[in-house]
Amino acid sequence: MINRCYQELIRMKKSDYKIHIVGAGVSGLIAAQVLEDNGFNPIIIEAADRVGGRLKTDTIENYQLDHGFQVLLTSYPAAHKYLNFDALELQKFKPGASIFHNGKQSIIGDPLRDVSLLFPTLFSGIGSIKDKMKVLSLNAKLKEKTIPEIFSDTEKTTIAYLEDFGFSHQMIATFFKPFFSGIFLEPDLETSSRMFEFIYKMFGEGNAALPKAGIEAIPKQLLQNLKRTTIKYHTAVSSIQNKEIILTTGESIKTDFMIIATDASALIKNLASTHIEWKSCDTLYFETTKRAISKPLIGLIPESESLINNIFYHTSIATSKKPTHELLSVTIVKDHNLTSDQLIARAEEELKKYCDIASCRFIKQYTIPKALPQLQDLRYEMAPSEARLTSTIFLAGDTQLNGSLNAAMIAGERAALGVLESL
Repeated sequence: MINRCYQELIRMKKSDYKIHIVGAGVSGLIAAQVLEDNGFNPIIIEAADRVGGRLKTDTIENYQLDHGFQVLLTSYPAAHKYLNFDALELQKFKPGASIFHNGKQSIIGDPLRDVSLLFPTLFSGIGSIKDKMKVLSLNAKLKEKTIPEIFSDTEKTTIAYLEDFGFSHQMIATFFKPFFSGIFLEPDLETSSRMFEFIYKMFGEGNAALPKAGIEAIPKQLLQNLKRTTIKYHTAVSSIQNKEIILTTGESIKTDFMIIATDASALIKNLASTHIEWKSCDTLYFETTKRAISKPLIGLIPESESLINNIFYHTSIATSKKPTHELLSVTIVKDHNLTSDQLIARAEEELKKYCDIASCRFIKQYTIPKALPQLQDLRYEMAPSEARLTSTIFLAGDTQLNGSLNAAMIAGERAALGVLESL
């Protein structure tokens, strides 16, 4: 009886603390979950009308349109910890790509994980025998290399890494460059080799997948797990001081602790000099009458003059909606100065020229100015104390580590643990 009373006293004391989280993206939701698990009742402040941050899905004309072409890598360690994969009804991609090059379509993939890709890969004409041996060597190397070892290695650009590894120019130009440009959202593979090794390792140990209900199903699931968290939508923050949150309306919110799970440089005066650069992209959705790629494979266009980087038929995997035709996404990562109409026309022209996709109807365009943070000295892990900016302010978000869903989860968890350590 005494022990139960003591536990109740501790629980009541915890409920008195005001802990605010700015941003209801994945990192903020994970932070709230950790605080809840330890008996606290956090409050999330979110400027938008829903959770998710950069993970959002719209339904238009009975099609599921993700804000940008995004996938979940099922081998992410943090995803296994915080997500229920079965409940998400993950739809897996084939481990490979369909490449549109020199007027033909070729398939290249991992036949050790999907035997149906063996003969298409062998006769694809993509890469030499030496390149294929190099792929096996890279697979073996990264299978043995631990994640801490990857993120402790000296950084170089991804393009330098591939050249130093011995891959041919043709293999880099026709496969590695378009494939990883679509992941890193930059066309020149200037992204850190740490990120390349990490993502390549994750691809090798799991699958690329999408929830049946679209990418927003991930933050929606995290939201459903929260039982004692209050979320204030349509609430934009103007600035932050030690124990005070100033809203754009001029209202002031007093707090004991806060976790900033968004770009803090715009909110805290002392961080203005640490402004983060962002990578942008455009995603256009089209309806087509048939598929140019029969299997759930990403389509790559490696032509140097092409503006399109990759395409994907979302109707090649199961979705919660029942579309009447095929849904095609087109991703553009190169800089351009085209208007929306000009970009749509250019995309339609390139779909016809490179992929022989002639009949398509435009549905929606998403221009995403802050798609991925552009970071240096990438890290995988951080101590809870490293999330601490002041005695009451803690930083979360993938900007603290590396641009990935896995990093967002880790950073959110560490920021919450930092608050707990302070308490």
